[in-house]
Amino acid sequence: MASKALRLCLCSGNRSSKTFKPKKNIPEGSHQYELLKHAEATLGSGNLRQAVMLPEGEDLNEWIAVNTVDFFNQINMLYGTITEFCTETSCSVMSAGPRYEYHWADGTNIKKPIKCSAPKYIDYLMTWVQDQLDDETLFPSKIGVPFPKNFMSVAKTILKRLFRVYAHIYHQHFDSVMQLQEEAHLNTSFKHFIFFVQEFNLIDRRELAPLQDLIEKLGSKDR
Repeated sequence: MASKALRLCLCSGNRSSKTFKPKKNIPEGSHQYELLKHAEATLGSGNLRQAVMLPEGEDLNEWIAVNTVDFFNQINMLYGTITEFCTETSCSVMSAGPRYEYHWADGTNIKKPIKCSAPKYIDYLMTWVQDQLDDETLFPSKIGVPFPKNFMSVAKTILKRLFRVYAHIYHQHFDSVMQLQEEAHLNTSFKHFIFFVQEFNLIDRRELAPLQDLIEKLGSKDR
């Protein structure tokens, strides 16, 4: 659930409305849609720590599902704004600074991790996430359909991988983000993401290492 400023900026104008993959919509009238609206309303208060908390009486899996879909949409839009700068030439490996390099494997189509360019890696990653979100057995959208036993494990893997797109953007493309005057929106989106995964302990601290300094800075500002 992006802030109003983020949604307005990213949804207005030809450049900003470009998404990397099709947006994943939550059906209007569903309980998950109501949860999404609740989250947007609490985000409007400006207190992100409070906004990520599980609403009273709500199911944890459903709350994580709704937010995971929303983070996919946010990252989809943010990466969509800088795809012209993220090319096979400029980003021949998927990295987050000189110390961190990511190789792709999904355990199904590609079982052994492969080294590939950042645009190829992110294409694999976002397509894989999209497939998980579209799988009704993993992310049920109908009321009364239970979440599978492995839901939390899948959600954690999705969020871990989505983090890598933030890490790549910050390390390799922040100059472009600043030229496009999108840094405030990127920072707000990432802060929301980090507070959410911290609230429910969804990403191992070691995985967050590429942006640890930024995470500590964002956290200290909110205390």
